[in-house]
Amino acid sequence: MPSRFRIPKAEPVGAYAAVMTRVARRMWGEVPDNAYVLWHNKPVLRSVLGFERKVSTWSALDAHLKTYAVMASAGTIGCSWCLDFGYFLAHQEGLDVAKVREVPRWREAEVFTDLERDVMAYAEAVTATPPTVTDEMVARLDAALGHAAVVELTMTVAVENQRSRFNAAMGLASQGYSDACALPLAVPSTP
Repeated sequence: MPSRFRIPKAEPVGAYAAVMTRVARRMWGEVPDNAYVLWHNKPVLRSVLGFERKVSTWSALDAHLKTYAVMASAGTIGCSWCLDFGYFLAHQEGLDVAKVREVPRWREAEVFTDLERDVMAYAEAVTATPPTVTDEMVARLDAALGHAAVVELTMTVAVENQRSRFNAAMGLASQGYSDACALPLAVPSTP
């Protein structure tokens, strides 16, 4: 189902738009629908892009666990755009996409470890309104991951809540990013 754009899709114009469009197409093949919405308020757009750049540098939490947490949160909120894009990013990062594909059904899927299940349960508990996080959840994750990774996990889920709630509220739906994942991963050529 294509995005409904609850506010009109903006047409990015100018030098900043040209650069943004070029970078988006190079990185993801097309401009994400949320960029067309954010373009209506350039200070917000710039802030979001700057913040996302900083978020992408966090490294205390294993990339697989981070992806599972993000996808579990997006699934809880019901953001098809976020699930689609998250699957695409996992593929681009070389993660185990067979497991990523199972995140929406993580309770029934037999491919996850106990730690991965704890991470997804925690992501759902953080995402719930009101949050349903327990002391036992945090203690178990802290023992397995350490303080820095638990802080990063919690903030990663909070950031995904922001993304998913914005995209869902603006009527954004899957753009078909995950369709590109049917292709094998590109292998860099050696000189």
